[in-house]
Amino acid sequence: MESTGNVPRWTPSPSPTRTPPRDTWTKGNVRDGLGDTDSTGGSSEEGDLPIGHNTRTTFPFSNPPSSAAMPDLPSPPPPPLLEEIQAPSLRVDNHIKTTADMEPLHIERPTRRDEHVIRFNDHVHIGGYKSTGDSSPGSPGGWSPPQPREILGLEHNPPPPSRADGTPPENFQQGWKGNDGSGIYLTWKDLWVTVPDKKGGRRGILQGVTGYVEPGEVLAIMGPSGCGKSTLLDALAGRLGSNTRQTGDILVNGRKQALSFGTSAYVTQDDTLMTTLTVKEAVYYSAQLQLPDSMSRSEKKERAEATIREMGLQDAMNTRIGGWTSKGLSGGQKRRVSICIEILTRPKLLFLDEPTSGLDSAASYHVMSRIIRLAQQDGRTVIASIHQPSSEVFELFHNLCLLSSGRTVYFGSTSAANQFFTSNGFPCPPMRNPSDHYLRTVNKDFDADIEQGFGGKTSTTEAIGILVNSYKKSEANQQVQQRVQEICKQAGGALEKKGSQAGFITQCHVLTRRSFVNMYRDLGYYWLRLAIYIALCLCVGTIYYDIGHSYGSIQARGSMLMFVAAFLTFMAIGGFPSFVEDMKIFTRERQNGHYGVGAFVIGNTLSSMPYLLLISLIPGAMAYYLVGLQKGIDHFAYFAVMLFACMLLVESLMMTVASIVPDFLMGIITGAGIQGVMMLNGGFFRLPNDLPKPVWKYPMYYIAFHKYANEGFYKNEFEGLTFPNEGPGGPSITGDEILRKIWQVEMGYSKWVDVGIVLGMVVLYRFLFLVIIKTVEKVRPMIRSLLAGSPKQSTYAEDPMATPLH
Repeated sequence: MESTGNVPRWTPSPSPTRTPPRDTWTKGNVRDGLGDTDSTGGSSEEGDLPIGHNTRTTFPFSNPPSSAAMPDLPSPPPPPLLEEIQAPSLRVDNHIKTTADMEPLHIERPTRRDEHVIRFNDHVHIGGYKSTGDSSPGSPGGWSPPQPREILGLEHNPPPPSRADGTPPENFQQGWKGNDGSGIYLTWKDLWVTVPDKKGGRRGILQGVTGYVEPGEVLAIMGPSGCGKSTLLDALAGRLGSNTRQTGDILVNGRKQALSFGTSAYVTQDDTLMTTLTVKEAVYYSAQLQLPDSMSRSEKKERAEATIREMGLQDAMNTRIGGWTSKGLSGGQKRRVSICIEILTRPKLLFLDEPTSGLDSAASYHVMSRIIRLAQQDGRTVIASIHQPSSEVFELFHNLCLLSSGRTVYFGSTSAANQFFTSNGFPCPPMRNPSDHYLRTVNKDFDADIEQGFGGKTSTTEAIGILVNSYKKSEANQQVQQRVQEICKQAGGALEKKGSQAGFITQCHVLTRRSFVNMYRDLGYYWLRLAIYIALCLCVGTIYYDIGHSYGSIQARGSMLMFVAAFLTFMAIGGFPSFVEDMKIFTRERQNGHYGVGAFVIGNTLSSMPYLLLISLIPGAMAYYLVGLQKGIDHFAYFAVMLFACMLLVESLMMTVASIVPDFLMGIITGAGIQGVMMLNGGFFRLPNDLPKPVWKYPMYYIAFHKYANEGFYKNEFEGLTFPNEGPGGPSITGDEILRKIWQVEMGYSKWVDVGIVLGMVVLYRFLFLVIIKTVEKVRPMIRSLLAGSPKQSTYAEDPMATPLH
């Protein structure tokens, strides 16, 4: 019976330990692109495909009935490639046909599960073809038809030319190159990464790993938590910390050369984004920073919107990313925004650190399929560490690097991984995701027994040892070593040293606008501080209200001005947490080469000036006129300018602290301590002539900006005023006498010189921030190279067969 209205559904394959009915398996075994389809003489209980045979479809990773269960049935030969067969469409990316209309479906036989497909030298696996030297069809070493990499509409590479019998021409080679033929080959050989341990030796994070990745391919780095996935990515991208020691060779196109902007991009595991921006704003600002000035604003905008659509974020374009102040995007959407930002320039080499974290299975598949489509279309090289992919996502990858405790368990084609595990006694059970099976086998955090073969059990530690040792002795490992040597001998072209990012003026302009918008929308950056400043200035104004011109007002004026110069500016550290978040974004974008340090410093300075000026004018005017300080708009203008300069200086100081101490809690403590020492040496709590000469007078008194702030405020207030003497009938005291004798102010220069000195210190602190960032970038590779060349300490390499300590 042929039923055209039925949609075929999945049916599990028989259990290997259960004997199926003898009449369900015949010689007409047909394999389609989704599973094993068995031809029987009668109708199927699950639903019939209208192809003239009743079929039963199994899961993609289910095993056929074991030979032990059917001793009298010969192994069926592989069937010929089927042409157009009328069947309902199974493509879930299109609408499911609910009518009885049929559409032609091309079904191709995938590579048999017992065929070990590896892409090496003369064992070439390209676009689903493999060759082992024998071109006779049907032979074990012959050519097999292309294997579908997915079933949800991913574009495949065009198949290679073939002869009339379906075999490829002799000596056929199809390399993966970009449109300009300039793909990137990345190889690493005997790579070790160690860190210091508590015993004075060094502990191996990566232990002699070797591998490669070629243009147009996507390498998946898998393994349990703590196995070294992110460390391997950081090592390949040149992002290891200064406390790590790296040995081994990492070559780009067969050469030792650094990765430059425009050729590589790195999507970190943490989504470091500006939470106040919308998706469209975040991607568009990044496009303006990364894309060259030769592109118009409309072209950059089109590129940004197209990238957003590629990641499936078109419905959330106007949604803010969100943070602690408001709910915004989900975790998976934030991850896709991070990927959007890094693929704007279409880099030739892309590193992805767990790109599917926080995504559901459908979103993970669509994100990875789009990334792989970009890799295949333009010949880009992609390396992704992935924690637990679904079966559909796992099928998308070309090669697999499986790690456990820093050691290579397997490196090769994803389609051959199951054969490797099976040959070592750890077959993937039916109806189980292969990636889940691999991770469960090599995860020794929970040292449970694992089924080996039929009924046997072994511990996880022993299983890891078996797999590691088997891979070292396998032909696959030899072929990896051979392929790495071949790529190194090719010695491809050098990478471009100069990036194609926007010009310096464009960077400053875009960063200023982006930072201004962020400060405007972030309540904790300036608006909360403005409210606190208003409250404090109301307190100051009411406590010192209408201070008058008595002799006692001399001390009161000095105290009030010192509070403004010291404690009001001290409150500027309240914005340090927000600035630390900006520093995280700067660090990520700086490492990926989006812009320079100078552009960031200028952009941050210019964007903060309007808010600091607002804080200086509104609270400053309230305190100034409530207290009744010296009349005249020029005196108030100087008061506001000095207050503005002091706040700008404290922010510059905290910027320098942030470059050294990135943690916001430690940064606040450090900044508060520095300002506390400066207050003590500012000339108020201890008069300048009474300060101890060593250290505190020279040089601390002249380093503290409070000296110049107090002097400027005092000169602006006391010059031109007279106060009655303390005793009755005594002569009045002029402001100059008060400045010289009471406050011990240096009168050899104008009050505007004090403002100039404070502004000069602002420039100095901003320049110091730039120098620290530049020095760290230059010194860190030097430290790593010195550590690599220093005499070797004892290195602890974990024995996979050792019993773990509990």
